Amino acid sequence: MTPKDFEYFVPSSVNEAISLLSKYGDEAKALAGGQSLLLLMKLRLAEPKYLVDLKKIQGLSYIKEDSEVLSIGAMTRHADIESSDIIARKWPILFDTAKAIGHTQIRNRGTIGGSLCHADPSADWLPAMLVQDAEFIVSGKDGTRSVNAHEFFIGAFSTVLNSQELMTEIRIPSPKNGTVGSYLKLSMGPGDFAIVSVAIQMTFGDDDICQDVALALGGVNEMPFRSAEAEDALRGKHIDGNAVLAAAEGAFKSVSPISDLRASADYRKRMTRVFTKRAIEQALKRKKQ
Repeated sequence: MTPKDFEYFVPSSVNEAISLLSKYGDEAKALAGGQSLLLLMKLRLAEPKYLVDLKKIQGLSYIKEDSEVLSIGAMTRHADIESSDIIARKWPILFDTAKAIGHTQIRNRGTIGGSLCHADPSADWLPAMLVQDAEFIVSGKDGTRSVNAHEFFIGAFSTVLNSQELMTEIRIPSPKNGTVGSYLKLSMGPGDFAIVSVAIQMTFGDDDICQDVALALGGVNEMPFRSAEAEDALRGKHIDGNAVLAAAEGAFKSVSPISDLRASADYRKRMTRVFTKRAIEQALKRKKQ
């Protein structure tokens, strides 16, 4: 199928893009990398009358680090995150996530901001943002605001963004000393969406005790979420085999998946246990490196 007819705009600034979105309201859509929206348009599942392409707006693609935060422009492509030395050195969980997205062609075109705003429950970036307490900078006609990742996603394919706003930046706090993390997913094949995904970040003290932990699950509920049961099994503990198994069991108990074309609910639930264990073990291997 082909999309319905639409008017196409290519603004040169954030303000111009916001002006267009404000003018046309719910009948307009912002276009980032286009890897999700254009497919929906071809299937006639999305039928915007106006398309606002962000590709020529300068200053929305970057990776910057200071002493307290990592800043990523919303139009930064997945491949740029995957190939960043800064990311590989201090945020391996982001490297894991970027590498898990789609195929090379998808990573070369798709953007982190576009994926986050699309808010597919099985997408890769969402769990990784939750465990890192990310902040999203949102620009609109009334100025800018900061939204925590835990507040940004409000349902499947739904965020707090209104039709006149754009995400412009992602901010991730610098990890404390002794922090390790990982991201793993199960899918039907390379590049497919997650049947189950697990993001974990743990911080260890000098006594080798897990001082803090965040573990998020994707693909198994309406939206990715942090598993308090899994986290409680790890926080304040020396992480041995028993603690890892307890966390995996906690994750298993915390999910209520549905069945779909990719997997049954029972399979998703059982694989949640398996991939939670694997993600924790992968993070612990990095702790020893």
